[in-house]
Parts: sequence; structure tokens; C-alpha cells
Amino acid sequence: MALKAVHVSEVPKLDHVPENSSFSLYSTRFSKGAEVGRASFKPPKFLVIGHRGNGMNLLQSTDRRMKAVKENTILSFNTAGNFPVDFVEFDVQVTKDGCPIIFHDNFILSEENGTVYEKRVTELNLSEFLTYGVQRESGMVGRTLLRKTKDGKIVGWNVEADDSSCTLQEAFQKVNPSIGFNIELKFDDHIVYQEEYLVSVLQAILRVVFENAKDRPVIFSTFQPDAALLVKKLQNTYPVFFLTNGGNEIYYDVRRNSLEEAIKLCLDGGLQGIVSEVRGIFRNPGTVKKIKESKLSLLTYGKLNNVPEAVYVQHLMGIDGVIVDLVREITETVSNMMKPSEEAVSGEEGLIPGQGKPQFSQTELTFLLKLIPELIQQ
Repeated sequence: MALKAVHVSEVPKLDHVPENSSFSLYSTRFSKGAEVGRASFKPPKFLVIGHRGNGMNLLQSTDRRMKAVKENTILSFNTAGNFPVDFVEFDVQVTKDGCPIIFHDNFILSEENGTVYEKRVTELNLSEFLTYGVQRESGMVGRTLLRKTKDGKIVGWNVEADDSSCTLQEAFQKVNPSIGFNIELKFDDHIVYQEEYLVSVLQAILRVVFENAKDRPVIFSTFQPDAALLVKKLQNTYPVFFLTNGGNEIYYDVRRNSLEEAIKLCLDGGLQGIVSEVRGIFRNPGTVKKIKESKLSLLTYGKLNNVPEAVYVQHLMGIDGVIVDLVREITETVSNMMKPSEEAVSGEEGLIPGQGKPQFSQTELTFLLKLIPELIQQ
């Protein structure tokens, strides 16, 4: 898939965003504010970020937790907020009439008169987008909402606690303001986007963010390399992270194919960090040191982040945070691993006084990683 290179030096300024906009990456959930600069973003603690809110929906899964709450909804975000998450992550696209909405899939599927049809989300006006699924008005029935699984099956989007779709503006207005937003700028891998289109989409999103964010912590992330460079060019207030599969999948655009390419893109574009699929990190643990030496932050995503042991190893490796589906379980794990133990307080050998975690060398960490090879292969 070819992607048109964007000459970010030629991008027009976003006149809707005031140059002196203030931003404090501080949350009541943080003990200290994060350090934010043009070239760095330093979280004050190991971050736990709720994936699409309280977790993504896997409708074919036998695990009820994966279909408990409708993903990417106000309900899901505030449900995650019942636990000590630092951010919720969600996907933002822009409708045909210019409204940033929260929805993951490129296409919306429904059924009418026994026939399944699909429409591209970005080709819908806001009013039509909101007609799918649960409706806000009492007594109103929305269009059936379906979803295609990875193996191609069409299933009903049935969850235990449903909620209506929402706009980005509504999320700012209705979600607990202490919860940070990790806004993924969502684009289709199979489309070659022109510079003009990318700029217009990003400007629409930035307008909503700057008009509504106030003191809420915000991070931008995207798999689209040119969009990452552009959103950094259009504003200097919020940190921008580049999303990568870490070499687990191969794309036409080489910038997406390895952690080394991700580091290069971030350094060339002045981005603040990388969000990698966790298996890419576990297969190449030495890359963590390179990322840190480049003064970049590192977050991870992937189903291994629902395994407490895998999260603990990442904390020991120096990774800055994890995006997770099992919010309750992983926030509990992280809270426990941050508690100082009696042995640590007393200065027990092998532990740093006042801290409750053992200190491992790089060799020992490599050994720990070898304990979960069967997980890495999943």
C-alpha cells in the first residue's frame, strides 16, 4: 500500500488553535504531573490505559468480560473510570459533514430485509451514523448493528451493557475529567490519503480538543505515519505517539515495519513516543534501551497486556505503560506491584529500600522473557 509523502513544512497553520494554549498533563490520579516538552513526554508513573474504554469487544469470545460493555462509548469510558486507570484509549474518525466521532471499524454493518450491507463510516453524515445501534431517545429503535469477526463471520453486536455511539465532543463533556484521553487518529490501511484530506480531518479533531479539553490529559496516537507528522506540525501542546505493530506485520510503507523505523520517524518528526504491539517488544527487548536513549516514551498494546505477569515484566523493563482490555484486573495488578513490601522497607538484600519490586539485570530480564514464549507466539 503506497502512502503519499506529506511535506509537513508546507502545512497551513491551524488558526483555530491559540498559540498560547496552556496544558498541564496532570490528573488527580497522578502523584505528579508528567513532564512535557517538544522532544519528550515523561509519565510520572507506570500508566494503565483502558483499551476503547473498559476493553474492546470480542463478540466471538467465550470470555464474558470481552463483551460486557459496549466499546468506545461514554458508558465504557466511565466504567473504566471506576478503576484507577490513567487514560482511556479510543478511535476517532471524522464524518462526511466534518464531525469527529468515536468508532473503531472502517465500515459500519447492518441488516435490512434480510440483507447485510456495509457503509464506510467516513462517508456517513453524523445524523446517519447515530441511527445505528442503541438510541438515546426513549422508545426509539436504531438500525441493527453487526460486526465482522477476523475469520469473516457476521455476528450481532450483542453486549451485556449497551450504549449509544458518541462524538468526541460528548466524550469530553460526559467523561470524568480526571481521566486522560489517548486519542487514536483512525485511518484505513488500504487508502492512499492525500495531504489536503489529512489536514482537514486533523483540523476538525483539533478544534474539538482545544475547545473542550481544558485540563484533561490528552495524548494523540496513530498508525498513519503522515498523520502523526502532521498533527505534530499543527500543534505543540499535546504529545504525539506513533503506533506500530513492531514488525509483527509487514506493510508497503516501510516506516510501519519495525521498531527501528518507528524510532527514526519519531526522531525525524519530533514525536514524543511509540506505542508498540507488545510481542514486538518481547521479541526485541534490547530495543527498549534504544528507545529510552532516544528520549522517547514507550507504551504497548496487545492481548498479552491482559496477562499480569507480562505487565509486570514490562514494568521491570522500563516501559512507561500498557493499554489493556481487562481494566479491573490489570489496574489491581499494577496497584499491588507498586505497593512497598515490608522487606523492601526494611532494606532486604536484592530490594531497594522503600520500593516493592526486585531489581533485575538485562540478563535476568532476558531469562524472564523466555518463561513466556508460548504466550508471545499467540
